[in-house]
Amino acid sequence: MGQQQISINGRAIGADHAPYIIAELSANHNGDFNRAVDILLAAKKAGVDAVKLQSYTADTITIPSDAPEFRIEGGLWDGKSLYKLYEWAHMPWDWHKPLFDKARALDLTIFSSPFDFSAVDMLEDLNAPAYKIASFEAVDLPLVRYTAGTGKPMIISTGMTSEEEIAEVIAAARDGGCKDLVILHCVSAYPAEPEDYNLRMLQDIAQKHDVLVGLSDHTIDNVTAVTSVALGACLIEKHFTLDRSAGGPDDSFSLEPSELEELVTDSKTAWQALGRVNYERSEKERGNIKFRRSLYIVEDVKKGDVLTSENMRSIRPGYGLAPRHYEALLGRKMVVDAAKGTALSFEMVE
Repeated sequence: MGQQQISINGRAIGADHAPYIIAELSANHNGDFNRAVDILLAAKKAGVDAVKLQSYTADTITIPSDAPEFRIEGGLWDGKSLYKLYEWAHMPWDWHKPLFDKARALDLTIFSSPFDFSAVDMLEDLNAPAYKIASFEAVDLPLVRYTAGTGKPMIISTGMTSEEEIAEVIAAARDGGCKDLVILHCVSAYPAEPEDYNLRMLQDIAQKHDVLVGLSDHTIDNVTAVTSVALGACLIEKHFTLDRSAGGPDDSFSLEPSELEELVTDSKTAWQALGRVNYERSEKERGNIKFRRSLYIVEDVKKGDVLTSENMRSIRPGYGLAPRHYEALLGRKMVVDAAKGTALSFEMVE
């Protein structure tokens, strides 16, 4: 068996713990450092476990080109070149240290997705406690191995990956030295539709690869994410913004503060509801046993009278014999007088 849990900054992650919730800041800073800080503050208030950044520049992720294959067609970013999109969306690297410092002052875990070796080096200088490999980079096995070489916990998204590619990226992470790994099931559509998520994938990935699993959720509400907890997700990542209508690259498929707070609360409730296999009555149930059905005398009877469906019934409350004895008692004679409303016991019949 693989690991049953890992930890990031001392917070245990696994089936025996409430889901680890990551607020993905992504490009929702919209080019404004103060907005990025406000997102940290709002995420802390919502009760998340961590905030995640994305560490790239347009030049570390692509090249300036207007060739057709470098241009986006359809979707949120239709018509933009890749270079222009990432130039617009990236977080300046000189923001990283002040944001890391601010998060740590808030006692809020912060880490990032590196998109090339230089980003890993920069994040190591900031002593990032973990790393996330984005879905689009899951096929960049040299980057995965380089990141794994830090020895830090890794979270890897699997949007667009084939079954073979999932096996390859897990092998690359482990071969590179990663001991603490969570694989996130993901659909790389922005936004994604719940019916595209096929959440049963979570159990399949966990069983086939003996790993902890979670969900990177791009749907626009929390139902998919909360449902994933029942299928084994121990970590949930959601894009987070202050205002979904603010017009930034990722705003339109991100949660707002009240929704993020609900995700934190509802995913924990879902995890608590899973509980364990336990056939014992709960403490609260024990007090209600007296209101279950049981066998009662419902018409006055005398000693020697025969029990019938007219003078004996299964009713509430539960102080008499269990209803399972009903057929066995029909036709038996009473050995005592009993008034209507008397709970039946074996001592009362011959």
